[in-house]
Amino acid sequence: MNARTMDSKLKQIKGTGKSEELFARAKELMPGGVNSPVRSFRGVGGSPLFIARGAGSHLWDVDGNEYIDYVGSWGPLIIGHSHPDVIAAVQRTAENGTSFGAPNPLEVDLAELVIKLVPGVEMVRMVNSGTEATMSALRLARAYTGRNKIVKFIGCYHGHSDALLIKAGSGAATLGIPDSPGVTPSVAATTITVPFNDVPALEAAFKADGKDIAGVIIEPVVGNMGTVPPKPGYLEAVRRITRDQGALLIFDEVMTGFRVALNCAQSLYNIDPDLTTLGKVIGGGLPVGAYGGKRKIMEMVAPAGPMYQAGTLSGNPLAMVAGLTTLGKLAEPGVFEGLMARTDELVGLLRETLHRLKLNYQVNHVGAMFTLFFTDRPVWNWDDAATCDTKRYAAFFHAMLRRGVYLAPSQFEACFTGTAHSAEDIDHTAQAAHEALKEVCGC
Repeated sequence: MNARTMDSKLKQIKGTGKSEELFARAKELMPGGVNSPVRSFRGVGGSPLFIARGAGSHLWDVDGNEYIDYVGSWGPLIIGHSHPDVIAAVQRTAENGTSFGAPNPLEVDLAELVIKLVPGVEMVRMVNSGTEATMSALRLARAYTGRNKIVKFIGCYHGHSDALLIKAGSGAATLGIPDSPGVTPSVAATTITVPFNDVPALEAAFKADGKDIAGVIIEPVVGNMGTVPPKPGYLEAVRRITRDQGALLIFDEVMTGFRVALNCAQSLYNIDPDLTTLGKVIGGGLPVGAYGGKRKIMEMVAPAGPMYQAGTLSGNPLAMVAGLTTLGKLAEPGVFEGLMARTDELVGLLRETLHRLKLNYQVNHVGAMFTLFFTDRPVWNWDDAATCDTKRYAAFFHAMLRRGVYLAPSQFEACFTGTAHSAEDIDHTAQAAHEALKEVCGC
């Protein structure tokens, strides 16, 4: 390993007292002290870091500590924090107004770009979050097919709408909540769950309820039980089964969109879904989501058709221009290829470290997503992921923080690389991982 020593450009971590003070205040004001559960560090213990600023691939907390960031605001910041082109575009746009509640040219421009880049999308509707996108896609699937039930996969997270908080992964798994209180039995009864990467289970679900299944929603590469790729031929089988049974195939590419491939996972695996949900990268760090698909299906959405869905801030000009700028930078010649190469390098170094330390832990990765699973069992579904030693992952997470590397604060989340990660970042991260694994595993 040609890694640089740990006394690199990163400053010594000097304590997190200000973060702890802010968290104490926040817990009196917000549930759990946070506005989204996984931020609470419940899955790894300790107090969460309160971030003051970000630039490129680095974050600084309120105590002045510097970290190489592999969270990237949970995926959107694929070209880095505070990218000067994104900031300039948002500033220029804000001077003309932040919201109009009326059509604006930027939403047309972003819709054109999304349709150009995403093979399965012929029409698109902008919304405000990934949750809103998936919720709307399910409603549209039911409206189009006249059926009531939806199939999802155990451990996959598609936002927090009621019908999708059934055996969800990610934060629900970290917090030990298999099904959220507040989801009514009648709603839960319309959601069928099957294991990911299990064709016979999906076939059995359709055998039992096929005439009432409106659609199957799937993360083509799972990111919410950690990074879990599809087995060879699996997505093809899902496409075949849904087509044969008259159900819609919904690709949830909120996380994978423009991250596992420039033209999304559907291009990487050559699958043509009926509907696609997007978010994260298409907003460049601002709140945004979208759902789109075949024209004949999307024309059912109001005002073109009878399925109603609306949003006061949908197509917000600031989010539109941030997304346009981000996708534009990502599509420049050689940029995405460079991102793939750097991610491959980091993953290769992590695997090399595991081999040298004689640890049989698993590293899954697709595109610019990766997860180090603290299990010796290959991870293909939620049952596999659930065998991880989460206490050891928590110790590793904090050991990495002390070495200036900010990973996902949960074993069941993906980590993300971006175009701003440098060769020095990769070297430092690999060396930090080597030292942290030796520390927490007693190697």
